Amino acid sequence: MANSKEKLFADFAPVSTQEWLDKINVDLKGADFEKKLVWKTNEGFKVKPFYRKEDLENLKTTEALPGEFPYLRGTKKSDNTWLVRQDIKADCPKEANAKALDILNKGVDSLGFSLRKKDLSAEFIATLLDGICADCIELNFSTCQGATVMLANLLVDYFTQKGYDLATLRGSINYDPMGKMMTRGKDLTNYVATAKELVEAVKPLPRYRCIAVNAIELNNAGSYISQELGYALAWGNEYLNALVEAGLDATEVAKRIKFNFGISSNYFLEIAKFRAARMLWANIVKQYEPTCDCACKMKAHAETSTFNLTLFDAHVNLLRTQTETMSAALAGVDSITVSPFDKAYQVADDFSERIARNQQLLLKEECHFDKVVDPAAGSYYIENLTASIAQQAWALFLNVEEEGGMMSAIKAGKVQEAVNASNKARHEAVSKRREILLGTNQYPNFTELSEGKAPMTCTCCCGGGEHECEKPIATLDTARAASEFEALRLETENSGRRPKAFMLTIGNLAMRQARAQFSCNFLACAGYEVIDNLGFPTVEEGVEAAMKAGADIVVLCSSDDEYAEYAIPAYQAVNGRAMFIVAGAPACMDDLKAAGIENFIHVRCNVLETLKEYNAKLLK
Repeated sequence: MANSKEKLFADFAPVSTQEWLDKINVDLKGADFEKKLVWKTNEGFKVKPFYRKEDLENLKTTEALPGEFPYLRGTKKSDNTWLVRQDIKADCPKEANAKALDILNKGVDSLGFSLRKKDLSAEFIATLLDGICADCIELNFSTCQGATVMLANLLVDYFTQKGYDLATLRGSINYDPMGKMMTRGKDLTNYVATAKELVEAVKPLPRYRCIAVNAIELNNAGSYISQELGYALAWGNEYLNALVEAGLDATEVAKRIKFNFGISSNYFLEIAKFRAARMLWANIVKQYEPTCDCACKMKAHAETSTFNLTLFDAHVNLLRTQTETMSAALAGVDSITVSPFDKAYQVADDFSERIARNQQLLLKEECHFDKVVDPAAGSYYIENLTASIAQQAWALFLNVEEEGGMMSAIKAGKVQEAVNASNKARHEAVSKRREILLGTNQYPNFTELSEGKAPMTCTCCCGGGEHECEKPIATLDTARAASEFEALRLETENSGRRPKAFMLTIGNLAMRQARAQFSCNFLACAGYEVIDNLGFPTVEEGVEAAMKAGADIVVLCSSDDEYAEYAIPAYQAVNGRAMFIVAGAPACMDDLKAAGIENFIHVRCNVLETLKEYNAKLLK
């Protein structure tokens, strides 16, 4: 069998990269290779259409081993196990406890509790954790930043009284003053004393992380992947450096830092991001000369993004969060939280939480993603993506450091400005369909109504409204990518009159069908009712049918060549009784405009701005 395989491979002559390129250029028929097939990412680097073994020759990433410094291939050696985490808002300790005990029997092995400062007491903690085996699962806690030391002391006291072996307990306390500055605008620059006290308070819990880098806030604000990673590294280094300068041991501090990343829908780039993150963080910590390489291990939690969640066609969110979860799992993170699909418009219910849990259990129990360490290793594509993202993120990290560090950048608003610029650019891309949100700006559900759904509003951790927070420091813009389209669609629905768009299809069969489909998808993005048709022999019959249907919009759908014949007669037949639109950008557009036709929809349109203009005319 071995010999036959050798003979089989010997029968095929090797193909060089140049031969592949020559063949591609022939197939492109003169089109520019760079423009057609090379993808320039938002991160600023180029991705080739194919990679070969030779593309790995100068990459050091392929020399790494699982569980060994610099941990690019993961911090685990034998498997790819991660923890399934679900977060609970603990306003009532008894209810939160009952919910926790219930979901622990449904596949969860990591709990996150959000506590209010005013509730913190020994009795509250005892009630909240009653019956929960703290040595069997991971426990994570968050509260107001000023109450984290109190929380840490309460937890140590509780675990001690319960007789736990404190060295075995795993978990975290979410202390992240810089994250709070960016999300709430509060000035927390004098954080070092509290951070130092917190590290001292959790010393009896050696496996507890208490300094958080919540890079997920950047992800949820629409940052690009290299921004999230580059700023996260500067963020973590700021905490590490400040606490070392305050007199703490570098090894101790590094083992207290936890990174909480978001996961975007860019599948392969996200796998590469987590691989690069571990490598770069390990190299940063190494410069502090820790007493063991284990201090260089990044503790990474991942949570699916809220930036791309949608209110309409919300079940499509399941597709987004599933691929995001796959990325993080394959990349070897320590734990994952999947956002329920309905998070954008309501407090998650039992059904959506169950589905979110099962999304991870499916990857574990049926896909066995937890069995193989770093399955992406050796992939020509992903190894090159890892190196490219690492290079971009490292350049950003160095730039932040050269300008005074992360805290200085946050106080000056530079980080917020850069991420908000990305948010704006991505909203622009969504408005022009350069970034697709299925069910929102492409292929919307034509018949769906909101049925009372409205975007969720944010509140402060203490329970106060956003308006109650002072904001001496610039904050991140967390408007979801779909938010403007949703506002447009809700405006249509709440107006009490839903415009009807009638497709006047005529002429060339293939073109009229294609343009009718395009136009239906375009106009349904604003919540308009669309009426498609098989075709009409004359424009007069089409217009008559449109008027009989009560159309507010008549869309002429035909070929570019035929618009010179059909457009003006159709426009004249409508005679102002409805908005008239031509689907396409024909060569005769100037002539049609001269005849009074104003509205054209085509692939180069800004869909959002065009529909806003139509709403202003149709809903007044």
